[in-house]
Amino acid sequence: MVIAPTLVPTKAGDRVKTDRRDAERLASSFRAGELTPVWVPDAAHEALRDLVRAREAAKQDQLRARHRLGKYLLRHGKRPAQQMRAWTQNYLDWIKGKVTFDQRSQQVTLEDYLNEVEHAGVRIARLEKAIDEAVEQAPESMRELIQALQALRGVAKVGAVTIVAEVGTLTRFEHPRQLMGYSGAVSSEHSSGGKIRRGGITKTGNAHLRRVIVEAAWSQRYKPVLSVLMRKRQEGLSAEVQEIASKARHRLHSRYMRLLGKGKTKQEVVTAVAREMLGFIWAIGVSVERAQAQRVKGAA
Repeated sequence: MVIAPTLVPTKAGDRVKTDRRDAERLASSFRAGELTPVWVPDAAHEALRDLVRAREAAKQDQLRARHRLGKYLLRHGKRPAQQMRAWTQNYLDWIKGKVTFDQRSQQVTLEDYLNEVEHAGVRIARLEKAIDEAVEQAPESMRELIQALQALRGVAKVGAVTIVAEVGTLTRFEHPRQLMGYSGAVSSEHSSGGKIRRGGITKTGNAHLRRVIVEAAWSQRYKPVLSVLMRKRQEGLSAEVQEIASKARHRLHSRYMRLLGKGKTKQEVVTAVAREMLGFIWAIGVSVERAQAQRVKGAA
């Protein structure tokens, strides 16, 4: 059993550390059930996780490059004459063809910032292609779970791959609340006696998983209709998975609108919806993994 080192209980005033004392403390804490085991990813999960995190780093670099270029144009009063969305192909063509500077140094700066933005886009496209190839070569159990998670609205291929790579097997969580706590999306609490005080989310979980879920939760603000793309994603999935996805689509949208009607901010509403969305992810994962276990047991 592998134990999380940061969750091993220690005394605040203990200033003596030896191997013998560490072994005794670990043994007594393990006997008392105070140690928290961690999931050790296998080679397939770890390789996929490294690739997904590389894409996430590339997206962060792209955002910083866009900010540099956008602030540079704003500082010099360079704006398009007609309305256009930022960072579309038309926007980049406008920068290349219409934006010029009299000073050579400023023109070189513009070209360097623009090259960084384009390089980041090429880098992301290359990593996304590598993710597609990695999913095709992944074990069948992982591919099946990735396909099933895409039945949820807001969870595309990259999001589903991130969830599988970061969480691993979902059946290791006995209850969806454990998965919510693993993501760090649960509210902090400082209660005593008859007073209950809850604050913002703890953020003491997997930040990569939390980011993907919060991004997916923003799509729940739209009406719960089954689009053509979603219908295509659900082709070939079991009836149980499709039923869970349908329930999630309606419930999460109604919860979003209900919380918004109570005067909550959009950030608070999305966080609450993301936390509940993890419950549906857990349900789909458990359904798929149990079906896989039954097939293996039947074949044996």
